[in-house]
Amino acid sequence: MPPHRVVMAVTDGMPIFEAAVPCQVFGVDRPHLADPWYDFSVVPVGAGPVRLTMGFSVATAGTGWDLDAIDTLVVPACTNVHDEQPAELVEVVRQAYQRGIRILSICSGAFILAAAGVLDGRRATTHWLYAEQLASRYPAVRVDPSVLYVEDANVITSAGTVAGIDACLHVVRIDHGAAVAAELARRLVTPPHRDGGQAQYRKLPQAAAREDWLGALLDWANERLHQPLSNADLAAQANVSVRTLERRFGEALGMSPLRWLLRQRVRQAQQLLETSDRPIGWIADTCGFGGAASLRAHFARIVGESPTAYRRGFHERTGTARIAS
Repeated sequence: MPPHRVVMAVTDGMPIFEAAVPCQVFGVDRPHLADPWYDFSVVPVGAGPVRLTMGFSVATAGTGWDLDAIDTLVVPACTNVHDEQPAELVEVVRQAYQRGIRILSICSGAFILAAAGVLDGRRATTHWLYAEQLASRYPAVRVDPSVLYVEDANVITSAGTVAGIDACLHVVRIDHGAAVAAELARRLVTPPHRDGGQAQYRKLPQAAAREDWLGALLDWANERLHQPLSNADLAAQANVSVRTLERRFGEALGMSPLRWLLRQRVRQAQQLLETSDRPIGWIADTCGFGGAASLRAHFARIVGESPTAYRRGFHERTGTARIAS
């Protein structure tokens, strides 16, 4: 089977980090993970050489746009969200979309996709700093500023900068499966899936930013994961209403209290699977799942594999590093 062909489009002034992430994920041959890996190339838009930010120049591997030879098109970012996007790049994206090519944008690259009409009627994201501007300029786009990335059919958009790693790992997960993506994440020294979205990085109102009750509440809850905690329990401990608790959790962490509890229980289960030989049922009770079946269901959905498979791959006796986030 021929390798999946990934092409990254670059133009002058694009930020170096966003361009480097696809190179690291798709451009480094990894036959030990999947064979074949990706056939990756960088193609300039406009006359070369392409100069990225901070004085870096790109020696491009590609020389032209053969859309018939592309499976995934990557748009790492735009040069400036306030400017009109390069017409040639916009047209390449539009034609790629019409041909059914999967398109991935990182950070402000969503502005290029939006200019090409690719995001019309779709849910998409970008850096939280530019989300309102994207929604205002392109009202047909359903902008979600709270998430790390969005997959809508064959179009994937990511939040700012480091979220490009999350989006690229998601592409690997689609193409090669959760186990391969998790192993790649381990080699990149990053979680295979990060919790919370980018809402946790957005600037909070001053009143919310001054409150320190949340840290104490999270510590309290982490010590009681084995108990059947509810929103009412958390609200009572924090001395706030349930409605206030849910709102403030969303503002600070980008998720509901019960979703946060579930993630913490899965994380604790990961640690026990890595460091102990305790039965799955014991781990389920210790982490507050109420039974092995519940642990297996939630663990598989969040981590991407069963507790048994996870233990087999990451138990400390194997000498592998932990990947729990």
